[in-house]
Amino acid sequence: MEDMPVQAFVFPGQGSQSVGMGRDLAEAFAPAREVFQEVDDALEQHLSTLMFEGPMEDLTRTDNAQPALMAVSLAVLRVLEREGGLDLKRDVALVAGHSLGEYSALAAAGALGIAQTARLLRLRGNAMQKAVPPGEGGMAALIGADMDMERAASLCAEAATFTDETGKTCKEVLEVANDNGGGQVVVAGQMAAIDRVIALAKAQGVKRALKLPVSAPFHCSMMASAADAMRAALADTDIAPPVVPVVANVTAAKVSDPATIRDLLVRQVTGTVRWRESVDAMVAMGADSFVEIGSGKVLAGLVRRINGDVATRSVGTPADIEAYLAAR
Repeated sequence: MEDMPVQAFVFPGQGSQSVGMGRDLAEAFAPAREVFQEVDDALEQHLSTLMFEGPMEDLTRTDNAQPALMAVSLAVLRVLEREGGLDLKRDVALVAGHSLGEYSALAAAGALGIAQTARLLRLRGNAMQKAVPPGEGGMAALIGADMDMERAASLCAEAATFTDETGKTCKEVLEVANDNGGGQVVVAGQMAAIDRVIALAKAQGVKRALKLPVSAPFHCSMMASAADAMRAALADTDIAPPVVPVVANVTAAKVSDPATIRDLLVRQVTGTVRWRESVDAMVAMGADSFVEIGSGKVLAGLVRRINGDVATRSVGTPADIEAYLAAR
């Protein structure tokens, strides 16, 4: 008998949202409708209507995008469990998520409830938005075959330093935010430093260096006030041990202890999302099949670029669900 694949379920982060997300799930499956209603009730908002109908400008706002992406991921998972007989504890070895997707992973693994997660992500989105005034910070993607965390950190260190009009040497915030793997690293910091690192990267022959269309410099020290807000919120949050281990963004290692999960979620707000290392760690733990659960196909693409030997698929639509269940 052929060996069964060792599955890791991964959950997308910001950037995977799109108008219409989840609508076909809601039309096709009662369990998906239940999840969307649960999130709407928890937030006292018709977030599902915004997801289904837009406008994109409102959906992309971080306080909406974060709970919305979680809602689609958990709707897909609940359909797989209710309609397809999936048992996460039995069928999945590891879970992980990219940035806000870590909250989706924790909810999937039963560490957090869906309503609880929606409220935490609404608070997280608001706190991240308020941490830095609009226009003062940003993010840039540095992309090239030889781009890795070390080279990006070196570029950041050089671009963070500048000489002011008096000749004084000054330093601004510029840090590695996401190590996405496959030659893609995202940096975050003060806007002038972002402009300098893009110019420096291009001068040094980096294939592509571009500003990202985000509203704040996520995953850097400028998010300190948001980390404080999450520390306060998580202190009052009941977290259960997950039914499968979660691979955390900031350590790229398994975590199951609720107190450690709480600490890592606080550190994640200002810390680097170590996605490349997380995927490598999951492969080292035996995962040979990565299933992206939720909106879009971003993570499946990143996983393929990090490790071309593993199987990948994205499950976010009724057709995807049907294909996944048929292949089991």
